[in-house]
Amino acid sequence: VQLQAFGGGLVEAGGSLRLSCAASGRTFSSRFVGWFRQAPGKEREFVAAISWSGGSAYYADSVKGRFTISRDNAKKTVYLQMNSLKPEDTAVYYCAARTGPYTNYDLSYDYWGQGTLVTVSS
Repeated sequence: VQLQAFGGGLVEAGGSLRLSCAASGRTFSSRFVGWFRQAPGKEREFVAAISWSGGSAYYADSVKGRFTISRDNAKKTVYLQMNSLKPEDTAVYYCAARTGPYTNYDLSYDYWGQGTLVTVSS
Protein backbone atom coordinates (compact mmCIF):
# COMPACT_ATOMS: atom_id res chain seq x y z
CA VAL A 1 0.00 0.00 0.00
CA GLN A 2 1.30 3.41 -0.93
CA LEU A 3 -0.19 6.50 0.67
CA GLN A 4 -0.13 10.14 -0.31
CA ALA A 5 -1.41 12.86 1.99
CA PHE A 6 -2.38 16.28 0.72
CA GLY A 7 -4.63 19.21 1.47
CA GLY A 8 -2.55 21.08 4.02
CA GLY A 9 -2.08 24.81 3.98
CA LEU A 10 -2.27 28.04 5.92
CA VAL A 11 -5.52 28.89 7.66
CA GLU A 12 -6.59 31.34 10.33
CA ALA A 13 -7.66 30.17 13.74
CA GLY A 14 -11.28 29.08 13.67
CA GLY A 15 -11.04 28.04 10.05
CA SER A 16 -11.32 24.65 8.38
CA LEU A 17 -9.26 22.37 6.18
CA ARG A 18 -9.84 18.94 4.74
CA LEU A 19 -6.91 16.59 4.38
CA SER A 20 -6.99 13.65 2.01
CA CYS A 21 -5.00 10.43 2.05
CA ALA A 22 -5.01 8.70 -1.32
CA ALA A 23 -3.91 5.09 -1.47
CA SER A 24 -2.80 2.65 -4.08
CA GLY A 25 -2.82 -1.11 -3.67
CA ARG A 26 -5.41 -3.82 -3.67
CA THR A 27 -5.69 -4.28 0.09
CA PHE A 28 -6.40 -0.71 1.12
CA SER A 29 -10.04 -1.40 1.92
CA SER A 30 -9.04 -4.03 4.48
CA ARG A 31 -6.74 -1.78 6.45
CA PHE A 32 -7.14 0.50 9.42
CA VAL A 33 -6.08 4.04 8.54
CA GLY A 34 -4.89 6.66 10.96
CA TRP A 35 -3.82 10.27 10.96
CA PHE A 36 -0.89 11.42 13.06
CA ARG A 37 0.78 14.79 13.41
CA GLN A 38 4.11 16.15 14.47
CA ALA A 39 4.59 19.72 15.58
CA PRO A 40 8.01 21.37 15.55
CA GLY A 41 10.11 20.12 18.45
CA LYS A 42 7.49 17.61 19.55
CA GLU A 43 6.95 13.90 19.17
CA ARG A 44 4.52 12.50 16.65
CA GLU A 45 1.06 12.06 18.12
CA PHE A 46 -2.12 10.25 17.23
CA VAL A 47 -4.97 12.30 15.81
CA ALA A 48 -7.66 9.94 14.50
CA ALA A 49 -8.20 6.49 13.04
CA ILE A 50 -10.92 4.70 11.13
CA SER A 51 -11.74 1.04 10.66
CA TRP A 52 -11.68 -0.68 7.30
CA SER A 53 -15.46 -0.40 6.93
CA GLY A 54 -15.64 3.15 8.19
CA GLY A 55 -17.99 2.00 10.90
CA SER A 56 -15.67 2.85 13.77
CA ALA A 57 -13.71 6.03 14.29
CA TYR A 58 -11.36 7.03 17.07
CA TYR A 59 -10.06 10.45 18.06
CA ALA A 60 -7.49 12.02 20.31
CA ASP A 61 -9.11 14.04 23.08
CA SER A 62 -7.50 17.20 21.74
CA VAL A 63 -9.42 17.01 18.44
CA LYS A 64 -12.63 15.30 19.48
CA GLY A 65 -15.64 17.31 18.38
CA ARG A 66 -13.60 19.36 15.92
CA PHE A 67 -12.12 16.78 13.54
CA THR A 68 -13.96 14.08 11.60
CA ILE A 69 -12.32 11.14 9.87
CA SER A 70 -14.06 9.33 7.04
CA ARG A 71 -13.18 7.06 4.15
CA ASP A 72 -14.33 6.17 0.66
CA ASN A 73 -12.98 2.74 -0.20
CA ALA A 74 -14.18 3.00 -3.79
CA LYS A 75 -11.89 6.00 -4.18
CA LYS A 76 -9.22 4.51 -1.89
CA THR A 77 -9.19 7.75 0.05
CA VAL A 78 -9.42 8.68 3.70
CA TYR A 79 -10.35 12.20 4.72
CA LEU A 80 -9.73 14.30 7.80
CA GLN A 81 -12.12 17.22 8.08
CA MET A 82 -10.66 19.74 10.51
CA ASN A 83 -12.91 22.46 11.85
CA SER A 84 -12.42 25.16 14.50
CA LEU A 85 -8.70 24.97 13.98
CA LYS A 86 -6.40 26.29 16.67
CA PRO A 87 -2.78 27.44 16.48
CA GLU A 88 -1.82 24.35 18.48
CA ASP A 89 -3.06 22.21 15.58
CA THR A 90 -0.11 23.45 13.54
CA ALA A 91 1.92 20.41 12.52
CA VAL A 92 2.89 18.12 9.71
CA TYR A 93 0.06 15.62 9.30
CA TYR A 94 0.71 12.06 8.20
CA CYS A 95 -1.64 9.27 7.21
CA ALA A 96 -0.75 5.67 7.92
CA ALA A 97 -2.28 2.24 7.40
CA ARG A 98 -2.07 -1.08 9.16
CA THR A 99 -3.57 -4.55 9.12
CA GLY A 100 -5.17 -5.41 12.41
CA PRO A 101 -7.37 -3.78 15.04
CA TYR A 102 -7.37 -0.22 16.25
CA THR A 103 -4.33 1.24 17.92
CA ASN A 104 -3.10 4.77 18.46
CA TYR A 105 0.51 3.60 18.66
CA ASP A 106 2.27 4.98 15.63
CA LEU A 107 4.92 2.27 15.37
CA SER A 108 2.16 -0.32 14.86
CA TYR A 109 1.32 1.21 11.50
CA ASP A 110 3.05 -0.43 8.56
CA TYR A 111 2.58 2.07 5.76
CA TRP A 112 3.08 5.83 5.83
CA GLY A 113 2.50 8.65 3.46
CA GLN A 114 4.59 11.77 3.21
CA GLY A 115 3.40 14.56 5.44
CA THR A 116 1.33 17.60 4.59
CA LEU A 117 1.88 20.80 6.54
CA VAL A 118 -0.99 22.51 8.31
CA THR A 119 -0.31 25.98 9.69
CA VAL A 120 -2.92 27.74 11.79
CA SER A 121 -2.31 31.42 12.40
CA SER A 122 -3.62 33.21 15.46
